[in-house]
Amino acid sequence: MLGSPTETWQDRRRAAVRREILDAAWEVAHRDGLGGLTLRAVAERVGMRPPSLYTHFASKHALYDAMFFQAWSEFDERSAALELPADPRAALHGIARFYVDFAVADLPRHQLMDQRVIPDFTPSPESYAPSVRAMERTVGRFRAAGGVALTEADVDLFVAVVGGIVAAQWSNDPGGDRYTRLLGRLVDMLADDLGLATVTSGEDP
Repeated sequence: MLGSPTETWQDRRRAAVRREILDAAWEVAHRDGLGGLTLRAVAERVGMRPPSLYTHFASKHALYDAMFFQAWSEFDERSAALELPADPRAALHGIARFYVDFAVADLPRHQLMDQRVIPDFTPSPESYAPSVRAMERTVGRFRAAGGVALTEADVDLFVAVVGGIVAAQWSNDPGGDRYTRLLGRLVDMLADDLGLATVTSGEDP
């Protein structure tokens, strides 16, 4: 006798409704801002009464948590598929460009992933896990690219300065490239500090 399926149609239906709610939540966040998201607005967008929404998400922070997980899972999946050159300096350029392009593509997503714009919101360990996984994998692949021994301070510096490019871009020239076009020069300065051989001249490979 074949084993019973582990997933019922009710499970599949519930998962589909959760995805629909999450899609609606992102739409509301793009329309009203991440801080302007309300469960009532999300419920209205999916044609559901607000009390029914609570059967899927117990609070607004629970919805934020699911959005956080979804955003970082997407980043994690894409970064896992990223092909990096063997040269460590070129790899550093590739990592930086991938992150910046992802971050400047969607403001609410970037705010939720990388900024503390929601008062009292802290992602759950389960939702935070994809971000840790993506960081550890990326650092590991970079180290393997040229046997580069990065310190924790090196990683922190990279995160801070590349994140600063994104913040400046969103704050001063959203939709443009006034700051992101400087990324190649910035990465070269970081690579120089790490003592990586020069393979670029201020431009992304």
